[in-house]
Amino acid sequence: MIRITPTVHSILLHAGIDGGALAGFLHPLLSFDHLLAMVAVGMLSTQIGGRAVWYVPAAFVGVMAVGGILGVAGLPLLFVEYGIAASVFVLGLAILADTHFPIGVAMIFVAFFALFHGHAHGSEIPAAIVSKNVAYIAAYVNGFLSATASLHLIGVFLGMFIELLPYGAQIMRLAGALLAIIGVSFTIQL
Repeated sequence: MIRITPTVHSILLHAGIDGGALAGFLHPLLSFDHLLAMVAVGMLSTQIGGRAVWYVPAAFVGVMAVGGILGVAGLPLLFVEYGIAASVFVLGLAILADTHFPIGVAMIFVAFFALFHGHAHGSEIPAAIVSKNVAYIAAYVNGFLSATASLHLIGVFLGMFIELLPYGAQIMRLAGALLAIIGVSFTIQL
């Protein structure tokens, strides 16, 4: 599984990215499992339609912030890596099934997985940031939340584009199947 590791953090630090927002912003972008799950949230919200396009990603980002704070504080959360891998699998299945969840159910659904993603980001905060001060930590958290919202937006636009294509619904479902397969691969690698 492609995940950001202390080695990647070390590379970022040696490149002069030792604080805050940029390190946090790059974290989801350098973690393939995070990236796929966050784009999938945007695609799922597009598939549901209406206000879900805003509410579902917002629920993810909000709960991810809570998970990030728990991770920064060092509070344990069981099975974080499995939760992240499962998020890619389950989000892929939801897109494949083309299930139009009620918005509230979809928000709870993605919020559950957001807790794992946030905790991973918070607990993997580079030591150089922790050793600075609260402002650096806050900037780091804001960075990964901004990247997450951006990836959701990419997923929304990708979903909207796919829906405009001939056979768009089938292409969207195929994308869901591919995500589910990748999610299984992530889980097997754990």
